Amino acid sequence: MALLEVSGVRKSFGGVQALDDVACDVHAGEIVGLIGPNGAGKTTLFNIISGVTSPDEGDIRFKGGSIVGMPTHRRARLGISRTFQNLQLFGSLTVLENCAVAVDASAARGMFADALRLPWARFEERRATERARAILHLMGIEEHADERAADLSVGIQRRVELARALCVRPALLLLDEPAAGLDSKETMELASLLLQVRDRLGVSMLLVDHDMALVMRVCEHITVLDFGKVIASGDAQRIRNDPTVITAYLGEAAA
Repeated sequence: MALLEVSGVRKSFGGVQALDDVACDVHAGEIVGLIGPNGAGKTTLFNIISGVTSPDEGDIRFKGGSIVGMPTHRRARLGISRTFQNLQLFGSLTVLENCAVAVDASAARGMFADALRLPWARFEERRATERARAILHLMGIEEHADERAADLSVGIQRRVELARALCVRPALLLLDEPAAGLDSKETMELASLLLQVRDRLGVSMLLVDHDMALVMRVCEHITVLDFGKVIASGDAQRIRNDPTVITAYLGEAAA
């Protein structure tokens, strides 16, 4: 059984068919690439998996159960986390605070316990800080823990967003263009980091990115979308040489 099963998903916006009978799977411990030209429907599929948007038809199953209609926060508690193409950090907070907020989101305490500084609340606060520092160490950015997120370079901010997503202990991480704004050296460092996260934390990933060097290096399986349809699916070697994929990216004449 796959960790994530997407089957027969359709979604339209007005007269535009954004997704048409889309299917893809992510198994435990796997990094799957989702690629395609601009407007292919990749972000729409991400939004459906994470609960931002509902499908018109089809099913999304996670850990064996359907999550269609389930609110975003419940999906997060089940183990689905994501990053965004446009950075969504809290710029005025420190790096450590950005990550601790993610741990706090799943804490078993409320406003009353926090206000009275009850022992359980203090314990959860320490736990959040320790978890956040451990993830920052894994990301190699612990020296930035006390710096404001807004003051960091794009490359470091990308790592902070990845760290924050990992702080909720996800089973599945949705990565929406994590290499956006990175140079080639930073992109290769990101590739190594993603493999390390998969191997050390056991996190499965669904990765959307236009950087083919990143996708081909880290993904065991790749699904290709074009105009909302799956046009190819397979390993990196098959996708790299698929004439349909080449045509979708470069045009018929170039292919």
